[in-house]
Amino acid sequence: MGKAKIGITIGDINGIGPQVIIKALSNEMLLNECTPIIYGSSKVLGYHKNIVGAQGFHFVTSNGDRVTSNKINVVNCWNESVNIELGKATEDGGQCAYIALDRAVNDLRDKKIDALVTAPINKHAMRLASFPFLGHTEYIAEQCNALGEELMLLVSPEMRVAVVSTHVPISEVATHVTKERVQKCILTLEESLKKDFDVEKPTIAVLGLNPHAGDSGEIGLEDEEIIKPIIIELKKKGHHVSGPYPADSFFGGIRYKKVDAILAMYHDQGLIPFKAFSFGSGVNFTAGLEVIRTSPDHGTGYDIVEQNLADPASMRQAIYNAIDIVRVRREYELMRQDRLRKNEIKNAGAIV
Repeated sequence: MGKAKIGITIGDINGIGPQVIIKALSNEMLLNECTPIIYGSSKVLGYHKNIVGAQGFHFVTSNGDRVTSNKINVVNCWNESVNIELGKATEDGGQCAYIALDRAVNDLRDKKIDALVTAPINKHAMRLASFPFLGHTEYIAEQCNALGEELMLLVSPEMRVAVVSTHVPISEVATHVTKERVQKCILTLEESLKKDFDVEKPTIAVLGLNPHAGDSGEIGLEDEEIIKPIIIELKKKGHHVSGPYPADSFFGGIRYKKVDAILAMYHDQGLIPFKAFSFGSGVNFTAGLEVIRTSPDHGTGYDIVEQNLADPASMRQAIYNAIDIVRVRREYELMRQDRLRKNEIKNAGAIV
């Protein structure tokens, strides 16, 4: 099937994104697994390369259409010089991240790359650059005509956690927990486990919204009236889903180790335990899209960018996860096509 072409956006040029990219790709073993294509600027990479001191890091410039295998390719998304202000959220930092992301997503949508790994951006810097979305996830979903289909899924060797509501204030979380939304998230998560992670019969645990999962309606009604009926209905249809579970006791025991994935109701409910167990090895994957996008589970690291302390482990794992998902999807599609051909032959024989 050939090596996967993995696009990597440079992220905020004032943060650790360029540094973790350089460190992750300095391991030449990655070049045996994929062809990396960085969207950003060779000048900015050179600036951060001096901070990192990566002597063995070499790259070639590319226009994106023609890339060099066994090399680190760089697509220069802008040619003019930019002002790098390490550790600061600036309009230039946001603008460069926006330009690189837009170019990379266009290539992803046009199938010039097989998957995209996004380095961290800063929401304030992106707002200064008039970026009209909350983050990468919403922008990529909108550009791929799938806004509303996306599902944030955090992945690590310890667990997989998806969230019903992502970047919304706590005061608005309950309004996002609807029967339609929760059921859609469960089914999207189940489908992603099958086609992206090669889990044949996924088991999914669903967390409750309220403390003690509502305590039989004593602490809020959402768990009894919205979440539980959905789980009962899906179980009757043969889906391996259970809950709703109180989040504190669920993660306090070992139950989380006995399922393939967990669906949390809101951002911190899922991400706090995930990062407590998996920080540094976790990866953010956008499930529910036709395209493949991963990212490291950390931010721009403004406080450490000048000290060369950035750990590339999560970026490296995000690249490897993207490679794995490309491979699994290819195999899944081949199996699906094979089943369709067999059904066509079977149906043709029945007609005859």
